[in-house]
Amino acid sequence: MRRSAARLRMAAQTSEPEDRGLHHGPTAPYSLLTEQQLEEVFAAALTLLAETGVVFEPGTEADAMFRNAGCSISQDGIVRIPAEITRRALDATARSAKLWNRDGTKAIEIDCNHTWFFPGMTCIKIFDFETGEARASTRNDLAMITRLADGLANIDGVCVACKNVSRTDEFGEIDEFTCMIENTTKPLEYLCENARSLAAVIEMAATIRGGHEKLRQKPYFLQIVTPLPLNYAATHIEQIIMAARAGVPVSTGTLPIGGASSPVTIAGCMAHSLATDFAGMMLAQLASPGAFCIGSSDVCFMEPATGAIGSFALASLADMAMCQIRRKLGLPSLTGIGGHSVARRFNQDAVWEISSNMTQAFYSRPATCDYLGSLDQGMTYSPHALLLCNELAGLLRNLWRGIPVNEEQLALGLAKEVGPRGNYLAHRHTAVNCRAQVWNSRYFGANIPLSNSAKLDQDLFDRIDADLREHLENHVPAGLAPHIQVKLKMIQQRYERAGCGQG
Repeated sequence: MRRSAARLRMAAQTSEPEDRGLHHGPTAPYSLLTEQQLEEVFAAALTLLAETGVVFEPGTEADAMFRNAGCSISQDGIVRIPAEITRRALDATARSAKLWNRDGTKAIEIDCNHTWFFPGMTCIKIFDFETGEARASTRNDLAMITRLADGLANIDGVCVACKNVSRTDEFGEIDEFTCMIENTTKPLEYLCENARSLAAVIEMAATIRGGHEKLRQKPYFLQIVTPLPLNYAATHIEQIIMAARAGVPVSTGTLPIGGASSPVTIAGCMAHSLATDFAGMMLAQLASPGAFCIGSSDVCFMEPATGAIGSFALASLADMAMCQIRRKLGLPSLTGIGGHSVARRFNQDAVWEISSNMTQAFYSRPATCDYLGSLDQGMTYSPHALLLCNELAGLLRNLWRGIPVNEEQLALGLAKEVGPRGNYLAHRHTAVNCRAQVWNSRYFGANIPLSNSAKLDQDLFDRIDADLREHLENHVPAGLAPHIQVKLKMIQQRYERAGCGQG
């Protein structure tokens, strides 16, 4: 018998502490690099900016901003930034930001002490529930994934998990934001290719908050900017400046591919990634000193045998090292690699890779994991994979709590009472503590079919599939107030009339 919607909402609630994203506790993050190695990679990034430079597409406001800051700019837009100027920009960057839910009543803290989980991002296909085959994603698919994420206890916010492929122009990008706010109350991450789309979204978020100043005080979304390695297009420049001035937190990061767009070595690829990050962060500080604009480049590598993005071991090492370098600088690490897989579908390969890179987050401690549910090298979205990620995020949070050690937990008095030949099964201490540190798994542990189970042949996919369909059937997110819906529709229509139609 299926649980009612009310019982499902109760199941989605967590018994964890209020500060459930906290990972900064009894165990320390893993440090892969020595102090000398860390300094050498950091110095190499500064050298790249000062001597090789980074391209900022000419003709934007950034030209004068960099010149006035003491940087040199070539005619073709290569900006060379002296190391001391980069250091000052890094020092001025805000180290934390809060993202508030739609109602402005609850926030998550983006900093070095928390890890938050988001589904994402921007897949162009989805696995069809009926056929199991990949097909082009739609607005309805984005709405479905957003509603699903809204009801999952360990998913903290929502990103643009998949695109509405039939409408990829500016209006389509604006509508993706509308789709998310209609289907979840959780904080959002947003990304777009057009600066005008961001302008519309900022206006919509301010409408929800009740004004631009209130949006600045309680940011509703984090803007993700995606330049090429050492190369910022005009739209990315405009987005960084616009978001920084509006008080919208920014994540700016590239996706270098070692062996293709960056050096194939881990250290060389990391240096390029950091240099790209630092350049975007500096632009934000020139636009609005003290802004929260954090570099978030993911370091990826070409698989030599196939030419595809892969090389799990290299990417894992680079991710841990990048987290360590940012942590040393006091900067949160955004877009951790956990939660996605290069596997073409949700199969044993995907479960292995997702389980491995999610568990790695226990050691690397990123501030956000933003790719949850993404398969096939970021091309195809899997709701089944998202539910597995939600499950593993719960495991991580259980592990991060550590082990309490006190008189009650050591139970020496109890041991003396029971004696060396005694039995603890019927003792009250066992009843009180037997579930205190248990991982309340939905698919593993007590839910793994045993030899005496009536569901002996039900494998992991079957368990996840049944849970997925139950969530989709029963969870209904809180709706928007009617007057807000009207205002948002008017903003959309105004931008569409202004030329944000089909390109």
